[in-house]
Amino acid sequence: MTFHQTLDITKATRTFEQPELQSTAAAVRTDIGASIELPAYDNIELSIDADVRTFWCHMNVPGKPIVTRDLLGDLRDMQDSMPALFAEHNDVTGLPLSYFVFASRASGVYSLGGDLAFFAESVRTGDRASIHHYATTCVDVVHQNINAFNLPMITMALVQGDALGGGFETALSFDLIIAERSSKMGFPEILFNLFPGMGAYSFLARRLDAVRAEKMIMSGRIYTAEELHEMGIVDVLAEDGCGEAAVYEYIQKNSAKHNAHRAIYQARRRCNPITRGELRDIVDVWTDAVFRLSDADIRKMSRLMAAQDRRFQKSPAALAMVG
Repeated sequence: MTFHQTLDITKATRTFEQPELQSTAAAVRTDIGASIELPAYDNIELSIDADVRTFWCHMNVPGKPIVTRDLLGDLRDMQDSMPALFAEHNDVTGLPLSYFVFASRASGVYSLGGDLAFFAESVRTGDRASIHHYATTCVDVVHQNINAFNLPMITMALVQGDALGGGFETALSFDLIIAERSSKMGFPEILFNLFPGMGAYSFLARRLDAVRAEKMIMSGRIYTAEELHEMGIVDVLAEDGCGEAAVYEYIQKNSAKHNAHRAIYQARRRCNPITRGELRDIVDVWTDAVFRLSDADIRKMSRLMAAQDRRFQKSPAALAMVG
């Protein structure tokens, strides 16, 4: 990990697709100017918008946008650094960070989820320890997300494109999901006789109920953002190309209620807690299921991987049609 020399965290301009949101941006701008050193990573990009006291993290994985071990390492390091960055921003500007937004730089894709090539190779070689460590790291990362890094922040997933498998699990781990209309989300793991084991059941059982959570997971269906908005899973539905503007509009409309909203999300966690122990126990169930996959199941997984690779090379936006 290296550090930028200096990062100006005051944004001079913002461009939005919809004219009515341009006034929103103007309304939230301030004259705050400050410089803070942020860590530089290979798989994520960090920035702070001091105008609206918002910390942005964009996934930017080289190659196919999946959850690699390198990405997980960067995310864990970033999460560990958050308390110090929060305190530094507060010291420099006199205003605490209020929001955290997790987004993606991949065109048309939020995240395709788990590293299927790594899964398949681990099964072939009988490397249970490595795949269990990968899955445990995944749930440790989402558990930090669930608890807003133990900081007084409201967290959001900005989904601009398709969030599949572990990508959808990641989005579900934040307080809010803002998604563009053409985005698609779902759990295709059933196609190769597996289930999403890094938080999906826990998240959906809380947001919906156990029956509907199981139905969604077992169907393997890919849902539109609009369908998920109607179900209450997507909190804000944005027009295509206007996801970032929707984030700023949400902050502008709700910043005065930040204290109440944050307390409500804390109450949600208390009433329906998702513990690290629960997530890790399910990882054990998932790992057992991985090593019961048949050769035919692995071949289906490999075909899905190959289809992802072909479609990503041609058109990232078409990835949601894989399978």
